[in-house]
Amino acid sequence: MSFLKKLFGGGPAQEAGGEAPEVAGQEIEHNGFKIRATPYKAEGQFQCCGVVAREIDGVMKEHKFIRADRFSSVDDAADFTLRKGRQLVDEQGERIFG
Repeated sequence: MSFLKKLFGGGPAQEAGGEAPEVAGQEIEHNGFKIRATPYKAEGQFQCCGVVAREIDGVMKEHKFIRADRFSSVDDAADFTLRKGRQLVDEQGERIFG
């Protein structure tokens, strides 16, 4: 049964009637892009997750990314997420939104 709960998004937070908590993340600016770390708790650890954003022609564009990397502390996950976000910006630039 737990496999089905994981598959369809159920878990302890949803069973209790609440939503899965999201950890507020750090935000930095890099080469005109805003990178926000939004790690979340997954199976007792914190999953690498973030958002790269930039305003283009008056429209705010965002690209959410998730990596398989997990960390025991939210700070470690946030630091790694920001490094990954900078790497995405350096490698892809505005193409990330295409």
